[in-house]
Amino acid sequence: MQQSKIRLSGQQADPEFFRFEERGELDYELVLDVLHGRRLGVIFRDVIPTAARKELTERFWASPARQHREGEPSHYVGAYHWNKDADTYLDESAEVAEHVQQVIDAPNSPWHEFRQGVDEALRQEGASLRVARMNGRSACAALIRAWDKEGDFSLDPHEDEAQCKDPRQAGFEIQRVLDHQICAVNMCTEHSAGGRLVIWNIRPDDATRRSLDIELTGLPYQAEALADFEELRLDIREGDVYAFNGAFVHAVDANTGNRTTVSFIMGFTDPRTVVSWT
Repeated sequence: MQQSKIRLSGQQADPEFFRFEERGELDYELVLDVLHGRRLGVIFRDVIPTAARKELTERFWASPARQHREGEPSHYVGAYHWNKDADTYLDESAEVAEHVQQVIDAPNSPWHEFRQGVDEALRQEGASLRVARMNGRSACAALIRAWDKEGDFSLDPHEDEAQCKDPRQAGFEIQRVLDHQICAVNMCTEHSAGGRLVIWNIRPDDATRRSLDIELTGLPYQAEALADFEELRLDIREGDVYAFNGAFVHAVDANTGNRTTVSFIMGFTDPRTVVSWT
């Protein structure tokens, strides 16, 4: 007997919200719109200088801290908080901190420029951006990663909200972001072909997560169930920087060659503080 398809429940956005703004230069007020939940996402085209892309990518591939991860993505420098207790994540973040800085401290670094711009925009409303902390220990500043996984998706459909509910991370300030919006930030420094960002108009609820047994991981969502919802597919190219609400299910479709990005997640913990982690 054929098993019935699981139907996803949660919030869907109206058409005016469910779209990306595109700009040819950085506009940090648009990023603040994502942080405040006023828009789904924004993509800034070709804003990373060519020399900076090349230098940062070369530093990534040459890093002695680069690791291989089974599945997706294939290679990374940094630390994942996903599916770990807080101490493990913070230990890993400390171990790799100098190596991460070595990569992102490239001349004209998009990581530094973007964060400085967001922080200056936040200060106009009495807030600021910093790396998340717990008991005097810092989260990872950035996750630099590359993947070329075969199949329908290079990065499987997932959302970034569920993983912030993990009770093993109780007391870690990133859990307070759940009262606000989760903003995923990606800076593309190397890209061959394919690898579009795919985002579906569904922000799953806990009932859906429980039915899929992914309440604390947010991964994976099946393409068959997502077919019920409107989707956006955005071409991503070298030099692009994009930010979007990571609570909506999203993925990266198949690509050839390497797709290398500098990434982090950020969100308000209170009206005066935005924190980031990986």
